[in-house]
Amino acid sequence: MTGLIDRRLGVFLALLFVVTVAVPAGNLLAAPGSDLHVPSHLVALFGKYLCYALLAVSLDLVWGYAGILSLGHGAFFALGGSAMGMHMMREIGARGVYANPVLPDFMVFLGYAELPWFWWGFDMFWFAALMALAVPGLLAFVFGWFAFRSRVTGVYLSIITQALTYALMLAFFRNEMGFGGNNGLTDFRDLLGFPLSADTTRVGLFVATAAALAGGLLLARAITLSKAGKVLIGVRDAESRTRFLGYRVEHYKLFVFTVSAMMAGVAGALYVPQVGIINPSEFSPANSIVIVIWVALGGRGTLVGAALGALIVAGVESWLTSALPEAWIFVLGAMFILVTIFLPRGVLGLLEDWGPRRAAHPVAAPEPAE
Repeated sequence: MTGLIDRRLGVFLALLFVVTVAVPAGNLLAAPGSDLHVPSHLVALFGKYLCYALLAVSLDLVWGYAGILSLGHGAFFALGGSAMGMHMMREIGARGVYANPVLPDFMVFLGYAELPWFWWGFDMFWFAALMALAVPGLLAFVFGWFAFRSRVTGVYLSIITQALTYALMLAFFRNEMGFGGNNGLTDFRDLLGFPLSADTTRVGLFVATAAALAGGLLLARAITLSKAGKVLIGVRDAESRTRFLGYRVEHYKLFVFTVSAMMAGVAGALYVPQVGIINPSEFSPANSIVIVIWVALGGRGTLVGAALGALIVAGVESWLTSALPEAWIFVLGAMFILVTIFLPRGVLGLLEDWGPRRAAHPVAAPEPAE
C-alpha cells in the first residue's frame, strides 16, 4: 500500500477525506445561517465537481499513460448517466403526470404503446448500476477492438472518437430513439426510495462520489504501477519499439481504454442524480474537449493533477458564469493556451516545483530584539 500511494496521491486523498467529512457535517449539523453551514445546493454542486474529477482521471489514464487522446470520453460519461437516468425514470412509476405505472411521461406523450425492450430491467437499481459500467465498457471494447487492431493512432484516432460521440449525440436527439429526445430524462423524484430533494440523500450521493473518486484514483494508480502500466508507458513513448519487443500492443491499449470508459460511466451515473437531468447535449464533442483541458491544466500523466484540473476549471466556471457569463469561454481558452505554453506539466507540476524552490530559499527568521 505504501508503494501504491505516493506523496501527492496521499495528500490529495487526505484532503478529499477532510472535505468528505466537513461538507456533510456543515450541511447536517451546523445551524442554517451560521458561518459553518453548507447549503444543500452547494453539497450537490461539490458532488458534481467530484464527478468531473473522476471523469478527468479516467481520461488521464489513457492519455497520460498510453498516449491515447480520446475526444469521446463525454460519450462514455453520458451513457453511464443515461443508464442511471433510465432507472430513476422507472422509479417514478404512477407518480408521473400521466400516472402510467410502466411508461415514463415522455413516452406517454409521444404515443408509445409499450415499453421498449432496451428499457427492460431498469426498474432494478442493481441492473442500472451494472449497465452504467457495462454499456460504456462494451462500446469502448468494440470500438477499441477495431481501431487498435487497425493500428489507428494519433490525430486520426482522436478524430474517430470525436465522430463517435457526435454520432451518438445526433442519435439521442431523435425522439424515436426512446431517450426523451431534446429534453432528455428529467423530473426525477427519488433513488432507492430516498427523495432526491432531502439533505441526507444529497449528502449520501456526495459521500458516494468522493468514495468513487478515491477508488478510481487508487485503481488507476495500481494499473500504472503494474507490469501492464509499464508497457502502456512504453506504448506512449515508443509504440513501434514496444511492438517489436514482442508485446501485443493492441491488447494493452484495449484493456486500459475499456477500464477508462467504465470509470467515466461511473462518473456519469453519480452525476445525474445530483444534477437532476441527462440530455443529449452531454454527448456534445465540446464537452469531451473540455475534459482534455482539465487534464492538461492539472497535469497530464499524474492522475492527481487531472482531478485537480477538473476541480479548478469547474470552480472557476461556476464563479465566472454568475459574475461575468460572457467572459467564461474566453477565460477557458486563455487558461488552456497559457498552461500549454508556460506550464507543460500543468498546475501540479508548478506546485511541485514551487515547494523545492521555497525550501531552498527559506525566509530568514527575525533577529531577537536587544
